[in-house]
Amino acid sequence: MLRVAVPNKGALADSAAQMLREAGYRQRTDPKDLVCRDEANDIEFFYLRPKDIATYVGSGDLDVGITGRDLLIDSGAPAEEVVDLNFGRATFRFAARPDDVDDVQELGGHRIATAYPGLVERHLAELGVKAEVIRLDGAVENAIRLGVADVVADVVETGATLRQAGLVVFGEPLLRSSAVLVRRVGAAPHPQAEQLLRRLHGVLVARRYVMLTYDVPAGLLEQASALTPGIESPTVSPLHREGWVAVQAMVLRDEVHRIMDELYEVGARAILVTNMHACRL
Repeated sequence: MLRVAVPNKGALADSAAQMLREAGYRQRTDPKDLVCRDEANDIEFFYLRPKDIATYVGSGDLDVGITGRDLLIDSGAPAEEVVDLNFGRATFRFAARPDDVDDVQELGGHRIATAYPGLVERHLAELGVKAEVIRLDGAVENAIRLGVADVVADVVETGATLRQAGLVVFGEPLLRSSAVLVRRVGAAPHPQAEQLLRRLHGVLVARRYVMLTYDVPAGLLEQASALTPGIESPTVSPLHREGWVAVQAMVLRDEVHRIMDELYEVGARAILVTNMHACRL
């Protein structure tokens, strides 16, 4: 039986549970439950603090897990990213008072407050910069005002919270994070883990694409097909109406309205869009 670690609460947990349901796995119905067994798929889900998941997977106590890339790196556990799940995105940046520090190469000798010391220490090591990293739990915006640190490193979305604290971001992002599936480094292949990966990949593809169906005169098929080449090629079927064919193809969700407009201009009609929940390619 495959043992999978998943986040137990928060937005990361909600998104992970939704994705696993779309992949055909049973999930807990009571948020207080810490374990959910899916007998049909020979898999068991353990609901843990996101910060602990990489540690459990890296130790081999659990086979795979879903956590943030930031938490994976911060843990220092012997676990590795398998696939980006494309939710829970976050950007980590340095911030300081204006005209104090405005370049990462000036961080040497400064005190940096963060809730992710492992992540920051790794980034500084890559830059060849030596600084003191101070671990704080939770918000770090007031660390400079209180004299605890000279610089902070934290998740930045709009930057509004940092600006309210009189701070400005500088330098390139330390990390662009998102939810990832992780496994222990050097772990032996596991049949259920491979199946889980295929299913998650199918959900990721289904979220990016929609199925587009339309009717078009046979004489215009080449022009229409050029707009909807599909993954391999479009499916074309003759219609009862002589000289017309029905076409079906997967197209990128973000481009579907532009493609529909162009198909209509070519001469296609009865253009329909259908959402997909999962697929195998």
